[in-house]
Amino acid sequence: MNESSVSHTESIHRLDAGAARAALDSRASGLTRAEAASRVREFGPNALVRGPRQSPASQLLRQLTHFFALILWVAAILAALVARRAPGSGMDTMAEAIVAVILINGFFSFWQERRAFRALDALQRLLPSTVRTRREGAIVDLPATALVPGDVIALAEGDQIPADCRLVEAYDVRVDNAALTGESIAQGRDARPDLDASHHARVLQRNMVLAGTSMAAGEAQAVVVTTGMRTEFGRIAHLTQAVPERVAPLQREIAGLSRLIGLLSILLGAVLFAVGRAIDLPLRDNVIFAIGVIVANVPEGLLPTLTLSMAMGAQRMAARHTLVRHLPAVEALGSATVICTDKTGTLTENRMRARRLFVAGAFVEADEAAGRAEFVAAHRHVFAAAIHAETVKSGPHQEWLGDPMEVALVRLGRRALPDLALERIDLFPFDAERMRMSSLHKDGDHAVLYTKGALQTVLPLCVSAVGANGVAPLEEAQRQAARDAESLMGREGLRVLALAYRTFAGPVDRGTAETSLVLCGLIGLEDPPRAEVPDALARCRAAGIKVIMITGDHPDTARAVARAIGLVSSDAPVVMTGGELNGLSAAELRFLLNRPEVLFARASAEQKLRIVRTLQQAGAIVAVTGDGVNDAPALKAADVGVAMGISGTDVSRQAADLVLLDDNFASIIAAVEEGRGVFANIRKFTTYVLTSNVPELVPYLAFVLLRIPLPLTIIQVLAVDLGTDMVPALGLGAEPPDPDVMTRPPRTAADRLVDRRLLVRAYVLLGGIEAIGAMTAYALVLAAGGWHWGVALAATDPLYLRATTACLSAIVVGQMANVFACRSDTEPAGVRRLFANRLIVGGVVFEALLIAAIDYTATGQRLFGTSSIGWTTWAAAIPFALALVGLDRLWKRTRRG
Repeated sequence: MNESSVSHTESIHRLDAGAARAALDSRASGLTRAEAASRVREFGPNALVRGPRQSPASQLLRQLTHFFALILWVAAILAALVARRAPGSGMDTMAEAIVAVILINGFFSFWQERRAFRALDALQRLLPSTVRTRREGAIVDLPATALVPGDVIALAEGDQIPADCRLVEAYDVRVDNAALTGESIAQGRDARPDLDASHHARVLQRNMVLAGTSMAAGEAQAVVVTTGMRTEFGRIAHLTQAVPERVAPLQREIAGLSRLIGLLSILLGAVLFAVGRAIDLPLRDNVIFAIGVIVANVPEGLLPTLTLSMAMGAQRMAARHTLVRHLPAVEALGSATVICTDKTGTLTENRMRARRLFVAGAFVEADEAAGRAEFVAAHRHVFAAAIHAETVKSGPHQEWLGDPMEVALVRLGRRALPDLALERIDLFPFDAERMRMSSLHKDGDHAVLYTKGALQTVLPLCVSAVGANGVAPLEEAQRQAARDAESLMGREGLRVLALAYRTFAGPVDRGTAETSLVLCGLIGLEDPPRAEVPDALARCRAAGIKVIMITGDHPDTARAVARAIGLVSSDAPVVMTGGELNGLSAAELRFLLNRPEVLFARASAEQKLRIVRTLQQAGAIVAVTGDGVNDAPALKAADVGVAMGISGTDVSRQAADLVLLDDNFASIIAAVEEGRGVFANIRKFTTYVLTSNVPELVPYLAFVLLRIPLPLTIIQVLAVDLGTDMVPALGLGAEPPDPDVMTRPPRTAADRLVDRRLLVRAYVLLGGIEAIGAMTAYALVLAAGGWHWGVALAATDPLYLRATTACLSAIVVGQMANVFACRSDTEPAGVRRLFANRLIVGGVVFEALLIAAIDYTATGQRLFGTSSIGWTTWAAAIPFALALVGLDRLWKRTRRG
């Protein structure tokens, strides 16, 4: 091929079949091997160039080096440095424990992500692996990747189309373009030149079939025009790859929390270092102490708890038919303020169904008509035409295969006439210009022709019609009634076909067979809305989530489906086509998107992407659903991309964060509920984990400021952070969503994961009470043992061991009460049923058993530097635990008031 041949491909649809082949330097016998080899070198393989994909090693490294992990790495390094300077301080154990936390959490997150990728790989549907291709006059099966421009290929019903091709021969061809356009109706295609000036887009050209689409019916020969990334499929794939990765809302929150913790830790360390200098603490001891405070202030248990909580949320979503590819998307969907949804297969069932008939001047529901014997007898030819004017085939499992509309007609006809089977004599295939098809059958001693097609092409061929009293001449009033009925059903979003017949007593002249027809009636078909969708949309409205339909289908269909499912209720909702959208400025589009009811039809990939970005610029958290290649750019740009698992393409699933395994919009709403619950749970266990930082820190302040023996050792801090706190915190992460979670509006951009209210509650109220309780228990043990101010105690002194054990145990008792206080930000402890969350109950039991093992077993005492304590010490801690619950109840009451 030369440059002039390439330039012809843009207008190749305007040429006849022979000229089209010539423009591509091709011929009916196909290319030679030498020509094909030359073109492979020139154009490359027929494959999509994938964007850079992270290797497993890169994915693991990302899990080990995100911002929170970096904070922990710094803490581990500081602890290791102190351990070298002060052996026996426990800092070496602290460093090892922090590194273990980072590695375990990183490997777990990596495993979770890789598992989602493997589950996704099992869903992939790829372009055809082999294609029947004509080379040097012979038909050979070639790998799809070996196709080059100019190749002549054979296509049949059910084939996936491997490249953008110009039809040169076509027999009853209809293609399913849903993956590229979102249209639910198969489109007719033929080999004639397309001279329509409005068909500038390749997907509109009636002699072109495109990569990524499929043959719904018919057989064809086609010449390959473009391959790989030069196809429409490849263009959209490139657009998807060009969209930058977005940071999930939760990831932004965690980064903010990490910065806050890092800043507070460094600030606190610097302040205490200054205090130490002011009271003449030796420089070496002062540096070691300041670093120890910084390390102790980092909540080591928060990161694994966060990861495990999101993983549990992902598991709950999986039980509700949603596969999570990226863990932060679990929470992000709960933050969504707008859902931009596709129509076909998400809001509808993605199957065609005969809904309504117009016969003898009256409408009747199709299913009702097929079940009434007297109606079937009076209008037998309606159902016979539905059965016979088709090209469907019977599949291996007794299902019908072919054009979805024809399958719907056959199903309706078979319900009415289950035993009717006439021998086919001839077939007049459908093509895009005729917009009809006919089938000639033998019926006893005569022949009968059944015709179906667009009313505009069938009605002029009819001279009679079936009326209430049988067949009668077709008057103009009846013709107009048929046109009005078609218009009415069209406004309801139905695809309307006319059915007609003609009987022949003698020989059939093929040239005039499709004349003098008898109009049987009209049939309206629909892709029925899913039964669960109206309730799901009502829940969206109650939850303050705006839903916008963006479809590639016809505006009337979009409007009718939206009205049927309750997405719109006004008399005149805004329905904007892709062409009209192109004429809007950015400000006009933003104003349009603020309208309460707006739908988009005939929208392209670029237009969907523009809508999503405009919403995001206005401050919305946007979730996008889609299944086609044309949805992939918007899916990737969205805050949460939701692809379809059944009908979705590989490209759309790879671009998404979540995959709906049942393609059902109602599953999205269930996932939103889970996502909102995850955010609330993260706040709960963050409050819980941060609370214990205060009673862990106060002993170090007292050690410096009051010159008393250190009330809590580093290893005992770890016992709380990575031991007793872990399972109760996970229990908070597993709390079911609040019953009213879907009646509240989404959180706004100003609603932070960790806000001033949470910090005050955790650090001042709850943490303050625990710190007072812990220091009181420590002081009581020292007083009972006869300790006097200023007396140093050795680390192995029995009195010192009992005192630090009392401090540690009081913190754990406080956390046992705190876990129930943290179950709700607004309800007091005890309101929720105790055993509604067994993991919390189990966590408290685990906490009690673990602190008992730490305090009373020889191994626990050796590892954590503890000693057995009496019941009076435990009794001293209980009033503070009760005070924590009581004061927290008062706090919640005042905040509600």
